[in-house]
Amino acid sequence: MKVYVMTDQEGVAGVLNFDDYGSPTGRYYEVARELTTRETNAAIEGLLEAGATEILVVDGHGHGSINPQLLHPSAKLLAGRPLGYPFGCDKSFDAAIIIGQHAKSNADSGHLSHTGSTSIEDLSINGVSVGEMGCNMLFAAYFGVPTVMVSGDKAACGEARALVPNIEVAPVKEASNTVQLPVSQRNNMRV
Repeated sequence: MKVYVMTDQEGVAGVLNFDDYGSPTGRYYEVARELTTRETNAAIEGLLEAGATEILVVDGHGHGSINPQLLHPSAKLLAGRPLGYPFGCDKSFDAAIIIGQHAKSNADSGHLSHTGSTSIEDLSINGVSVGEMGCNMLFAAYFGVPTVMVSGDKAACGEARALVPNIEVAPVKEASNTVQLPVSQRNNMRV
């Protein structure tokens, strides 16, 4: 079984914001790369247990996020820039999975939500609003490769289920719209 693994960074557990984690100038960029690679390795372990014999990992984050020195040795890596559609996907793959996915632009309860860039408000294909995940699922489907699993933030996993109702999802984080103040500050609040 040959499996295509698309990765991104913003949907990985522990990646908290764009400025500190998302680019090489961020103070936690190397931490984000390690977190992304380790989450990808966990998926690779699961794929191997399920019978995968060939795995291609695509480093899909804009600046790159997979650390090749930490990547599971059973996987091949497609990295470097520029990368363009179809990102190494073709009809030879049996299945696709997506690791570290974030929700599309303006998604309710999405964490680090965007579609390609922060300047795109909405992208629709045949009247269906999609984000990066939907585009990746579509080009894989073009080659007859089903996307069978998505991990990422809870909103991205909901997005995946809206597109493919029986897909396996693994939510690894959830956005919160509330602010928790320390107890000392809550006790002094006046409403």
